[in-house]
Amino acid sequence: MALEITDANFEETVLKSDKPVVVDFWAAWCGPCRMVGPIIDEISTEYEGKAIVGKVDVDANQEFAAKYGVRNIPTVLVFQGGEVVGRQVGVAPKKAYSDAIDGLL
Repeated sequence: MALEITDANFEETVLKSDKPVVVDFWAAWCGPCRMVGPIIDEISTEYEGKAIVGKVDVDANQEFAAKYGVRNIPTVLVFQGGEVVGRQVGVAPKKAYSDAIDGLL
C-alpha cells in the first residue's frame, strides 16, 4: 500500500528523503485517479526499500498541491533530493512510473 502523505508530513517524507519519492496527487471523486491508485499501490510494494511511494488527497491537503502547480488530477510527481524531476499528468501505464523510478536508482 502506498504511504499516506499529508501537508503535515510532506516535507519530512518527500523533501528530506534520501531515496526517490513518487507522489500521486488524487481525490476520491476522481475517476482517472481510481485507475492510477492500484498501479501506485503495486509500485509501492515492488520498490519497497528502494523508493518512497505515496499519495496526497488534494481535497484534504492543498498546500503542496498548490505549491507544485497541481491543477489536474491525477498528477504524479517524482522527487529526487527534494526537487521535482518528473511529472505525469493523467493516467499512464505502470511502465511510465517504473521507468521514472528506475532512472533514479
